[in-house]
Amino acid sequence: MTTLHDPDVRGFASDNYAGVHPEVLAAIAAANGGHQISYGADVYTARLAEVLGRELGAAEVYPVFNGTGANVLSLQSMLPRWGAVICAESAHINTDENAAPERVGGIKLLTVHTVDGKLTPELVDRHARGSRDDEHRAQPGVVSITQSTELGTVYSVEEIRAVADHAHSLGLAVHMDGSRLSNAAAALDVPLRAITADVGVDLLSLGGTKNGLLGAEAVVVLDPSTTVGLRYLRKVDMQLSSKMRFMSAQLLALYDGDLWLRSAGHANAMARRLYDAVREIPGVTMTNVPQANAVFAILPAGVADRLRERFRFYDWDPARGEVRWMCAWDTTEADVDAFAAAIRRETARVA
Repeated sequence: MTTLHDPDVRGFASDNYAGVHPEVLAAIAAANGGHQISYGADVYTARLAEVLGRELGAAEVYPVFNGTGANVLSLQSMLPRWGAVICAESAHINTDENAAPERVGGIKLLTVHTVDGKLTPELVDRHARGSRDDEHRAQPGVVSITQSTELGTVYSVEEIRAVADHAHSLGLAVHMDGSRLSNAAAALDVPLRAITADVGVDLLSLGGTKNGLLGAEAVVVLDPSTTVGLRYLRKVDMQLSSKMRFMSAQLLALYDGDLWLRSAGHANAMARRLYDAVREIPGVTMTNVPQANAVFAILPAGVADRLRERFRFYDWDPARGEVRWMCAWDTTEADVDAFAAAIRRETARVA
């Protein structure tokens, strides 16, 4: 069989660049025997509901193809046609989903500038109070938070509880974009439900692809009173898989046991290793201390382009030379050390 890539090359652009975890591939292969009823009436999807009920307090589970689909589907089910979502300006639903919430979901996003990517009760109030009962403005119905955030920060248990309690006091439901929920839980050293169901999250977009799956996420209902029509909306939004057993088998491999924790914890540790290796390099300015698996830094002019001849990563703020480096479940210590050495060489060259 022809290999179309160099298996020894690792990128730091996104945890989506990583391949599929061997335990997940084995789970997919194991699910391939015989026939199973399609569209979710299979034994793997039933088992997934049991597992996520135990681990997350899930009342209902809806596997979907991708994170954007999970977010749009979740928010659609939580809002009337005139409803709006309060979120951070940096939220993935606002910056990196190509207006899918607006165009597919018909949802108005009410964004708030944040320093660290995290909402607070005070920031929620900037939209929650001024729009109430004004027929000329979209009506806030949901607060959406991201764990961990696009800026690499992690909400503490207390911070999520504060936002959720405040939102609920205003009659707003709480959605969590949990594409990197596992990284956050690993960083906080808490169970998954400690930062979801136990602190007032109503509906969760549960991640998998960024943590070693081939391609599977899930909409997880924690409070059924806050959502309606998910069974039908999933089909309308083209997120209903015929051979759902293979999606559920992947999610089972990740969450029925500790693979989610092992993989996310390793990615977090590699991010900290990279930070420690680079932070003392003259000319490099670190703009965060990694809380999960993201590292941000400002490089001297020209260094990023030279590094990208060998390593993939993205600019974050080109105006000031800030870049983002992501670590994944398969990032190795050797990968990190080689990248850090290259940063040191290229920085010294321009100096």
